[in-house]
Amino acid sequence: MSRIEPFRAFRPAPGFVEKVASPPYDVLTSGEARALAQENPVSFLRVVKPEIDMPVGTDPYGPDVYAKGAANLRRLIDQGVLIREERPAFYLYRQRMGDHVQTGVVAGASVDEYENGRIKKHENTRRVKEDDRTRHIEATNANTGPVFLTYRANKAIDGLVEALTSATPAYDFVAPDGIRHTLWVVDDPEQVDALADAFGSIPAMYIADGHHRSAAAARVREARHKANPGHTGDEPYNFFLAVIFPHDQLRIMDYNRVVKDLNGLDEDAFLERIRSSFEVEPTDQERPAHPREFGMFLAGRWYRLRARPGSFPADDPVRRLDVAILQDNLLSPVLGIGDPRTDERIDFVGGIRGTRELERRVASGRWKVAFAMYPTSIEELFAVADAGKVMPPKSTWFEPKLRSGLVVRPLDE
Repeated sequence: MSRIEPFRAFRPAPGFVEKVASPPYDVLTSGEARALAQENPVSFLRVVKPEIDMPVGTDPYGPDVYAKGAANLRRLIDQGVLIREERPAFYLYRQRMGDHVQTGVVAGASVDEYENGRIKKHENTRRVKEDDRTRHIEATNANTGPVFLTYRANKAIDGLVEALTSATPAYDFVAPDGIRHTLWVVDDPEQVDALADAFGSIPAMYIADGHHRSAAAARVREARHKANPGHTGDEPYNFFLAVIFPHDQLRIMDYNRVVKDLNGLDEDAFLERIRSSFEVEPTDQERPAHPREFGMFLAGRWYRLRARPGSFPADDPVRRLDVAILQDNLLSPVLGIGDPRTDERIDFVGGIRGTRELERRVASGRWKVAFAMYPTSIEELFAVADAGKVMPPKSTWFEPKLRSGLVVRPLDE
């Protein structure tokens, strides 16, 4: 079963939601966030990226920064910009991006289930990023950014969500990037119980995005458990803020690669080397049409690469991923990129930016070759997580991104 908990959120007061709601902390640089919030004193970026309220060059991991984030959150509450829900609630959060629509349940997800593997992972985490989110939670005493969870779609939950979203929403607005955000408050006790009971039949949930936030929540729970001799397991710190979507509504986009050089090879030698593992032909189509295909932009033209049979183990849920095939057969052996997490010769470009961004980067002269990927599927993500394995870095790019500041989950009653 999956346990979800309602909670008394802080959320924007009427008239403030469009000014408060912000992109998530990890999709903007400090400079981009500073520019975006410059004329907006109530932007939630001042809570999730509080270094923007401090001198340029401030260490974003300094203790003063976390204290500033906490002060900014308290200011929004004291000024009435954020208001507290009167009773525990779930929230339904719908996003519309063009023709794509997805609706998730906003709830407290169980740290116990994260630790015992019923909330499944597919990525490794980095200690420095875990530390950052842990310090942020401790300073603000709140979950300020949601973890993006998914589950195999369930008709009973679908029916409940459809019925509950026929009511008038609390918020309905279009953000500057054109994405529509709609939020419903579900605080009727019978409806709350119905949603919680429906999720009780879900055997497992999966982290789509937010591995560091999940790990940080577990670390906060561990510390508070040790400090609380009366610990029961029901305290707010035993849960973390999540938006939970059915898998069949999610949209995973390509996560593309650009590389600075050909590792000492000229273009002809490079093309010859990669033919041992790939069929290579010029093409007018930038994007791959099928799994195991790749678009490659080199010297002003596009090529289609097809992985040759036998160049990857088809029975391995990780190594048969397109991102692993490219890494194992081209990026590492030909271009010498052994660890894409740390190698500065490679960068990653979310598919939302389009293939023109790949062409632009190569044309700039700073990058030599670009690779357009076929998107990883949600079933591939499930297969990796179910096997207890992890994906290569930068395997998935989910769109649309969850807005921060719509719902804040405090760690007190």
